[in-house]
Amino acid sequence: MSHLKIYREKDIMRTHPCFSKEAHHKFGRIHLPVAPACNIQCRYCLRKYDCANESRPGITSRVLTPAEALERVRLLIERNDCISVIGVAGPGDPLANDETFEVLRAINREFPELILCVSTNGLYLSDRLDDLIKSGVRSLTITINAVMPETAEKIYSWIYYKGKRYTGRDAVECLLCNQWRGLRNAIDAGLIVKINTVLIPGINDTEIPLIAWLAGGKGADIMNIMPLIPQAEFEHLQRPPHEVINRLREECIKYIPQMTHCRQCRADAFGILGEDKDMELEVLNARIGEEYCEMVI
Repeated sequence: MSHLKIYREKDIMRTHPCFSKEAHHKFGRIHLPVAPACNIQCRYCLRKYDCANESRPGITSRVLTPAEALERVRLLIERNDCISVIGVAGPGDPLANDETFEVLRAINREFPELILCVSTNGLYLSDRLDDLIKSGVRSLTITINAVMPETAEKIYSWIYYKGKRYTGRDAVECLLCNQWRGLRNAIDAGLIVKINTVLIPGINDTEIPLIAWLAGGKGADIMNIMPLIPQAEFEHLQRPPHEVINRLREECIKYIPQMTHCRQCRADAFGILGEDKDMELEVLNARIGEEYCEMVI
């Protein structure tokens, strides 16, 4: 491991709330919902915009333009000095949206001290890795739910890659190849990498230790096993209990460190993990307060 990699890992692990159990009590993050388009269809994914009453991945009150996202960062950084990370996690896949790179570049110019983070399914990772690095991204989350194509076929309906839509075995073989190659390329480039894996009972539960073994062997830094949220095509399945997840973590920790404090955040979350505030309400209240002060003065 290079000296630069060691320095970056210590720095990010110390202050990134999603990568460190200790940091998540002290530091917050801002998720910017600037990426509506997605390049794959997961059978467990149900993305609804304009949703303020749920807390799960893919949810946002609304999609922001890059200019609105930058203004939001300015406002929230000014009001909260505990923010250490700016992330783009949806509501689609960040790498399928040029707006992701536009807003990351702008934030990196204005707030170079902040950690920039992106969460992706990995389909476009190798193709857009240089763009990520040039935008100032230092940490990355890749969602990998399978190793074997027959397992992946049960999880993904289709992918859209280089102008063509794929289904069936062609789709998942392309996705898996790109995910694992992208992981290796990102690690070689010096990024800190977290693997997200959704535990889907009866679908990929027996394969998760293999994901952990492969990802850890390639140099990924941490793994986050998340319970399925029963919805979309998997609404008939049961959410895995904590005991099952904990047993898997105990098995997988032999291969890669395990994250145990995930809150499966919204695409517009901000603040300390577990203490999220509604972004639209917070910004609205701040503006009302500013306008009131101006009127009083």
